[in-house]
Amino acid sequence: MTTHVSQPHLRAWSLLLATQTALVAAVEDALAQADLPPLAWYDVLWPLHEADRPLRMGELSAGVVTIGRTGLTRLVDRLAAAGMLKRTPSKTDRRGVEVAITAEGKRLLKRMWPVYATVVNSRFATVLDEGDAAQLTDLLERIAVRSPSAATA
Repeated sequence: MTTHVSQPHLRAWSLLLATQTALVAAVEDALAQADLPPLAWYDVLWPLHEADRPLRMGELSAGVVTIGRTGLTRLVDRLAAAGMLKRTPSKTDRRGVEVAITAEGKRLLKRMWPVYATVVNSRFATVLDEGDAAQLTDLLERIAVRSPSAATA
């Protein structure tokens, strides 16, 4: 395998990283201005809400995109302490833990979503028509398939 990366690929890579960083920062800023927790909280609560059942930590980590596994464990502890989720021992594996969203966690998601959606719409959706979004999704899915640790939505 060569170490050469073509200029168009390097430029696309750089723009992908810069865009992701800028969009996450915009969401983080909007949440902070609304006196809401950071995006990582939403990122952990959302897959639990969507699953509508307790998830094992491994399942949860597959749906979380903003933080790594070590950070996830610490954040789950903080969210549990804040009453946003509950941790229970797994019924099938004594070493395992299952995590479920609480009613308080669902209420927080409902407060966070309008702020998050506003940024997604203003900084992302208004720039792409639906065809562009479908094409971008296709391109990113092609890359994600080659990246085993990438979570797909």
